[in-house]
Amino acid sequence: MASMRDVAEAAGVSVATVSHVLRGTKRVTPAVGARVRAAAEALGYVPNGQASALRTGRTGVLGVALPDLANPLFPALLQAVEAAARAAGFLVMLHDTGNDLALEREALGRLVALRVDGIVWVPAHDQGGTRLVRTAGCPGTGARREPPLPDVPLVALDRPVADRDAVFSDHVSGGTLVATHLKALGVRRVALLHGASSVTSSRARRRGFLAEWDPLTPVWEAQSGFGPELPGAVVRRLRGGGFDAVACANDAVAVAVIRTLERDGVRVPRDVSVVGFDDVPLARLVSPPLTTVRQPLGAIGAAAVRLLVERMADRARAARQVVLPVELVVRGSTEAKHVAKESVGQSVTARAEERSRSA
Repeated sequence: MASMRDVAEAAGVSVATVSHVLRGTKRVTPAVGARVRAAAEALGYVPNGQASALRTGRTGVLGVALPDLANPLFPALLQAVEAAARAAGFLVMLHDTGNDLALEREALGRLVALRVDGIVWVPAHDQGGTRLVRTAGCPGTGARREPPLPDVPLVALDRPVADRDAVFSDHVSGGTLVATHLKALGVRRVALLHGASSVTSSRARRRGFLAEWDPLTPVWEAQSGFGPELPGAVVRRLRGGGFDAVACANDAVAVAVIRTLERDGVRVPRDVSVVGFDDVPLARLVSPPLTTVRQPLGAIGAAAVRLLVERMADRARAARQVVLPVELVVRGSTEAKHVAKESVGQSVTARAEERSRSA
């Protein structure tokens, strides 16, 4: 395997010049730079990452810890983070924590042990206590230690963490946009399927929706989670009918709602409008295409990497939170209620009776 000295001899320059050219740490003439890079390519020279890490204290690797890759939001978010990291000269190392707090702590510890330069983290749940909590007495006695956060540059996404850099969408505004859209359509009977109550973004979306919705118009609420499998109680209530619209925790839940309704002969959006959240690629592929709230994933990834780079340069600066705007994307899963329609429950019953007569 070729060494840096081999490259230097082939290019007719010093070893130090080769190092500066390949690391971009010092200006050289274009001719010298081209000669060094050509020699390195011809010899198949591969820089020694471990040696570079020992010399600079940097590995050029960012860790990413996500709670659930089965949720289509997180692969899309990972792609955005990876693109921003690559543009900044970093590789990405991923952990799927499976919404498991113990696995999450283990994943963060492993990333630190592997000497990543920084971590992009979507917490599985809200982070309540992450500091050393002491009882009365001398320091070090009577102390109860809650799980500490890694002592590396870290940025939290979607779910803010106290005293750490964070990037997240304006979830309250997103919930408001959904409620405003459904009100404009003439919706009166709505089901609100929100995500886990242990997650900040879920509570914020719910808060935005209910703040905009007419307080005199009742809303049926249920916790649906974030995955494509709806809880049995939710499925039974949807099949019971009576809704003009269903506002969902995310796009995966919205797709599950559409499938559940259409299996029972309920037409989306003619009988029931359905709204998602996130605008992942799936939202454009489902039939009908999904009305949803778009999160700016590219901007989230770019902001996360930028905050990490800033933190690497200044470990003492105050934590920053970047809140990015969202937008409503109207597609085919919602439509205006121009005329009074039979309730979904009546519609389902009538179609069932018609199928029985024709059988």
